[in-house]
Amino acid sequence: MEHKLITNFFGKNPSILKKFLLINFIIFSVIVLLTIFYLMAIEPSLVKKKSSDHIQIIDNTINHIERLNIKFEKNEIARFLLSTRFLFQSLDRVQFFDNNLNLLGDTNVLDLDPRSFSKKFEVTELEIGEIETELNLSKSPKKIQEKNKIFKIENDIFKYKTSKNFGNTFTINNKINNNYIVSTIKNVNIKGKNLGYLVISELSNEIIIAVEERKNFILRTVLAVALVIFVFSIFLNQYLLRPIKSLVDYTKSIKDKDVKTDTIEKFLKRRDEVGLLSNSLNDMTQDLYKRINIAENFSTDLTHEIRNPLASLKGASELLDTTDEPEKRSKLLKIISHDILRIERLITDYSQMLKDEAALSREKMKKIDVVSIVKSVIDDFNNDLLNSKKNIKIKFDTISDNKTKPNILGVESRVEQVLANLLDNSISFSPQNSEIKVLVKSEDKIVNLAVEDQGLGFNEKNIDQIFNRFYSNRPEKFGEHTGLGLNIVKNIIELHGGSINASNNTKGIGAKININFPEYSV
Repeated sequence: MEHKLITNFFGKNPSILKKFLLINFIIFSVIVLLTIFYLMAIEPSLVKKKSSDHIQIIDNTINHIERLNIKFEKNEIARFLLSTRFLFQSLDRVQFFDNNLNLLGDTNVLDLDPRSFSKKFEVTELEIGEIETELNLSKSPKKIQEKNKIFKIENDIFKYKTSKNFGNTFTINNKINNNYIVSTIKNVNIKGKNLGYLVISELSNEIIIAVEERKNFILRTVLAVALVIFVFSIFLNQYLLRPIKSLVDYTKSIKDKDVKTDTIEKFLKRRDEVGLLSNSLNDMTQDLYKRINIAENFSTDLTHEIRNPLASLKGASELLDTTDEPEKRSKLLKIISHDILRIERLITDYSQMLKDEAALSREKMKKIDVVSIVKSVIDDFNNDLLNSKKNIKIKFDTISDNKTKPNILGVESRVEQVLANLLDNSISFSPQNSEIKVLVKSEDKIVNLAVEDQGLGFNEKNIDQIFNRFYSNRPEKFGEHTGLGLNIVKNIIELHGGSINASNNTKGIGAKININFPEYSV
């Protein structure tokens, strides 16, 4: 039943705010219970402390009575009080009763030096007959209650006398006329004989004051804690829970293919963790859609590129069936073989490109030294070129505006792949006995990697189109290149946060490729 009530109130998936309020309510309730127990224990603790002082005085008094052989009579007790008043200077009232509960001595009615006792209680002495007459005059509850106050101590002594606690000290506390009085009762037993009773009463309003002060302090503390919880709940809901809910709705809209960026736009400008999360989620979403668009465009472009060799392959195969001439058949077979190789090359390069991109998204980037990577790749190419017929030399140089080596955040194998693709491309366009220059330069927190050859350069009006997918300007080698090499290079560089551009050399000979990476200095 309780589980159903909780489920109905909080729901199957309660929000963080409801959980927070529930936890705070439970903690708050426990604190309140502990506070109640504490307040209930304050008064008895203070009374016990007050009673311990009384007990010590009572024991000293009984010892004096026994030592001085004081008889339990009015005159003897009066003289004893006068002679030993120093014992009771810190007390408000001391009373002696005999076994019949007759009052033998009372510091409030003796003619003592006012300096001997701290305070006096206003009391009314009545004879037994007068008390009975007064009680018979009025039977109203109010009058009876007022008159019963006169018998309060005697009643307490009688209870003590008939209780199991008889023989030990007995402490009581009463509120009379807005005063808080603590009384301690002890029977006076000397040499095994019970002579009477000794009662010490003290006005202890400070106990009420202490209890009230603690109550007020705790009440103020509880109100302050409740206010803090209330304010924090508003802050939690306004600045944390509502943004999180908006982010959850945003992710749901992505799942439902209904992206509404306006739901998190107000959080993108925040500089706290919510703002960072919003920007990260937004960037991730944009990157996801960018990858989806790239994949869709790749598929479309690949389909378009495959159609040409397929059409050529279909035409050649149809003509092959209609001709018997050996020379024509041989030519058609070469066309068919060429188209099949072209289709195979397209699919292989496209598949490899997708694998590289997927691998790059999974690989962890780290701090890498560009100069060491470039030197390693150039050494490998120079060793290969020593055995080639073109006799092309690759030279390397580096310029840095600081003493440290230029570093970037990336994947080492992918940076090597970028440079290898660029060098392959430059070698294919470079004449024999020529030179390729590679320069690494660090300036204004940008690491620039430049590859410059002595080939024919670019004849395109828009040079940037060489980075488009399936673009190839090699009429003499048609079908042997898929046009994906530079596009792969561009994608890898962009995934590293860099940029790439191409231009012809200012001297009019050769081409130049410039790559800019953000420098990593952490």
